[in-house]
Amino acid sequence: MSQIRVDHLTFSYDGSVEPVFEDATFALDTDWKLGLIGRNGKGKTTFLRLLTGELSSQGTLTISVPVAYFPYAVTPEQMQRSAAEFADELRENGELWRVICELAELHEDAEILYRPFNTLSHGQSTKVLLAILFSGENDFLLIDEPTNHLDAQAREIVREYLSTKKGFILVSHDRDLLDACTNHILVLNRKTIMVQSGNFSCWQENQKRRDQFAEAENEKRRKELRKLRQAARRTAEWADKSKRTKIGFDPIKETDRSISSRSYIGAKTKKMQSRVKNTERRIEREISEQEGLLQDIEEIKSLKLSPLKHHKETLVTVRDCTLQYSGAAEPVCTGLTFSVRQGQRIALHGTNGCGKSTLMRVILQKAGVLPADENLSVSGICETASGLIVSYVPQDASFLHGSIPAFCEERGLDRSIFCTVLRHLDLSRAQLAKDISDYSAGQKKKVLLAASLLTPAHLYIWDEPLNFIDIFSRMQIETLLADYRPTMLFAEHDVRFRENIGAETICFQSSDRR
Repeated sequence: MSQIRVDHLTFSYDGSVEPVFEDATFALDTDWKLGLIGRNGKGKTTFLRLLTGELSSQGTLTISVPVAYFPYAVTPEQMQRSAAEFADELRENGELWRVICELAELHEDAEILYRPFNTLSHGQSTKVLLAILFSGENDFLLIDEPTNHLDAQAREIVREYLSTKKGFILVSHDRDLLDACTNHILVLNRKTIMVQSGNFSCWQENQKRRDQFAEAENEKRRKELRKLRQAARRTAEWADKSKRTKIGFDPIKETDRSISSRSYIGAKTKKMQSRVKNTERRIEREISEQEGLLQDIEEIKSLKLSPLKHHKETLVTVRDCTLQYSGAAEPVCTGLTFSVRQGQRIALHGTNGCGKSTLMRVILQKAGVLPADENLSVSGICETASGLIVSYVPQDASFLHGSIPAFCEERGLDRSIFCTVLRHLDLSRAQLAKDISDYSAGQKKKVLLAASLLTPAHLYIWDEPLNFIDIFSRMQIETLLADYRPTMLFAEHDVRFRENIGAETICFQSSDRR
């Protein structure tokens, strides 16, 4: 066991107003199963890149062991070759026989190592790269979002696999994965960085207690501040009144006064003024301590939604529906039958490639949101209610670019309200001034979600809306959907999310695509 020490780490990107890290100091053990969590844009991936040496910073970052980073950057040339051919180019001290052993733990046959890499499914390529990552020895492994775009079955396999490993940092927004695979949590808070033993649920429970204690202490300080301010006002008034009597008096009415009393009154006034200054200093100290109490509290700000009421009870009808692309040997999916009624939240569940996204696109085409796809044939019944207004969040957000004002103008959104929603989703004011193409993947997804939330609709269709979205924002969205109960049709592999919003599940036929 060895340590990674971080001393007075400071880092900011060129042109950035706020630093990502500022004077951060902490230590990690290299045999930990460490989960790294924080809001989107707080620096999780940046920290991993600092550990690999890809980025340079001020301060000291001491690493006594080699590190390896997942996901590997597979070049276009390597994509044409099999993983067996280029595995040693990604992992210098890895051996192919160990990659095969690791693949067996991931429930995959070694045969996929000998196929061209670009023919593998997303789940298969993820498993191959994880097997290559763990095929070496003595390295500290940096694992960044290994379950993004994976279906529930593949996530479960990766979860079981990582739970048997140690000596890594795992960046993930999947709460179940963090609970199953970690024994320490590194949290990038709003103002500080904290390391704690235990998994995500342990940290969350402890954080709730810390927040409750901080809120209680803060309320005590607010009451104390009110008393101090009242005392300061009274003392200041007395001092002013006393000072006014220092010069000039009526000898007939004030028989107990004389010129010699001036010095006494002056001394008394000075003492009162000193008391006022001491009280003001105490007030400043109380305010400073109050701010310190609340600096790391994750305030889950409430969001709003404006679902519309449709004159029909059933919004979507799918009966004996089969979808097939022209030239494909087999249909994408067959025999689908279900309906979407007002107030329902329907989760489409199945393995990657089973047709969830394709079906959602067909429904969007029927509703006039997307143009018809001539390469896709639809047999059976797939109908939408007339006049249906749909709000859509696509799976991919990489196409976003341009400024926030331009985005709002294109979508017909109120810029002020849109920016308020993004602020509630924890994007800073400085971030709102940037080009959207410079946003992180999670921040781009928040732009699409914010636009959907501000679009009054009968039906909300979201395709994997939580990919790259941080844990705190996931809980915000869960609370929103539980409160407003909009009609939804969505695909999302986060089981806890589906359960928390009370979604009904439509299971697609499983396929061999993984």
